[in-house]
Amino acid sequence: MSVKHYDWTKHQANIRPNKIAIKDLDTGSELSYGQLDLRAHKLGAWFQAEGIKKGDRIALLLPNMPEFFEIQFACSKIGAICLPLNWRLSEKELEYILNDSSPSLLIFDASFTQVATSLSKSCAIKHCLEIDGDPSGDNESISYEKALSSDQQLSEVESFHCDTSMIMYTSGTTGHPKGALITHEMTFYNCVNLGIPSKISSDAIQLIVLPLFHTGGLNCYANPILHAGGCLLLMRDFEPGKALGILGDPALAVTHFFAVPAPYQFMMQHKDFERTDLGRIQSAGVGGAPCAEAILQAWADKGIPLLQGWGMTETSPGGIGLDAADALRKIGSAGKALLHTEIKIVDDKGDAVADGVVGELLIKGPNITPGYWNNPEETEKSFVDGWLLTGDAAKFDEEGFVYIVDRWKDMCISGGENVYPAEVENVLYQLPQIAEAAIIGVPNEKWGETGKAVLVLKEEGSLSSDEVIAHCLANLAKFKVPQSVEFIDALPRNATGKILKREIRTRYVDVSAAAIT
Repeated sequence: MSVKHYDWTKHQANIRPNKIAIKDLDTGSELSYGQLDLRAHKLGAWFQAEGIKKGDRIALLLPNMPEFFEIQFACSKIGAICLPLNWRLSEKELEYILNDSSPSLLIFDASFTQVATSLSKSCAIKHCLEIDGDPSGDNESISYEKALSSDQQLSEVESFHCDTSMIMYTSGTTGHPKGALITHEMTFYNCVNLGIPSKISSDAIQLIVLPLFHTGGLNCYANPILHAGGCLLLMRDFEPGKALGILGDPALAVTHFFAVPAPYQFMMQHKDFERTDLGRIQSAGVGGAPCAEAILQAWADKGIPLLQGWGMTETSPGGIGLDAADALRKIGSAGKALLHTEIKIVDDKGDAVADGVVGELLIKGPNITPGYWNNPEETEKSFVDGWLLTGDAAKFDEEGFVYIVDRWKDMCISGGENVYPAEVENVLYQLPQIAEAAIIGVPNEKWGETGKAVLVLKEEGSLSSDEVIAHCLANLAKFKVPQSVEFIDALPRNATGKILKREIRTRYVDVSAAAIT
């Protein structure tokens, strides 16, 4: 028997209608739970009047703004599928996603009018809604507020936990992104899996800095906090000093924060870090990429132990979490499996590995995607006996704590030995002059591959290649030591701050390969 999906905003509007649900820090606007539910209701009614039915896709091209959640919950009310778009992608990349998913409607912020208008034509999207746009302008879009003001009646649509509520496109191995199916069940279990260890309640107030089109921004912990009746503070563009000021502001009283390692790193390097009072923060989570121990230690010294976790878009995203009680004792660990999920680590034959041995992390549970949109081949090869193959290299310690070593694809093999870049990067971050570090494998005639360190120095930092290599020789096995060092101004990162290793490889590996041949 299918489990019914219940209306979150309808419930919160009934319990706490005047409680502020969302504050837009860029505009100063506030949205109560009563207003959020009413606007989502009106928007859903307009969707239906335009012929949008259960299962139809609605695409979003928006920065971090309250309307994102209005649309998400409007989709939920009528059973439509929400399709967040990464606005940092090129028009060609967005065109592929839209042609693959065939949305009935594109909703976009006025700042994206030009690309949205072009996409609506090239992808034959029937309807467009523009937020904060000029309804008398030349484009053919309808004003978002005008749609909300229409007097339409919403017909309630029954939804179930197994229904797809969202499609999130992730990087694909074939050169094209793949659309991970997100169900109501996945989102609900993520609220439970993350909400309990992160102390999320109706009193929670979170600063959101990651983009909402990414699962980290939307589900760590925005959706769990709205599920609990808490409050979100939205920040459109991350700036370290501004974020520190918000986290330390007693009037805003932020209790929760989540980010990938980069924002934590940039904030701890800011001049205001030491004097900012962060004592009101109850939970600060970090995930999305291996976090250098130098970052973890700096925040721990500040009295804020970062709760590491591991997850993927396909796991909703919570999969593994480190309890606050173990944050300092197990610094560097992602923790253990969250409440409603299972994990195991296996070798190339699929057999469980011993403690301390690196293998591939597998996961299953009600928080796992059923597959990929319009891509049965990718779905089939991503699962083995119901277990999702994560592509992450990991190991257990003697107490069952998981350590994410690196991505399998980032591992390089030097002289037959596996080298995990994250381990080398941890050692590099011990050098105080280094602001950013990335290790990639480059071709080598003798060893097959050797490491190359690509580094960004702090403004006042001064360091030579010889000093970097000498430091690594003193702290690593020789086969792990990078053979070359490159200093650049900034590492390429994606929208959430993750370092784009593939772009670094494109820049250096092709050159190295050409030099060998």
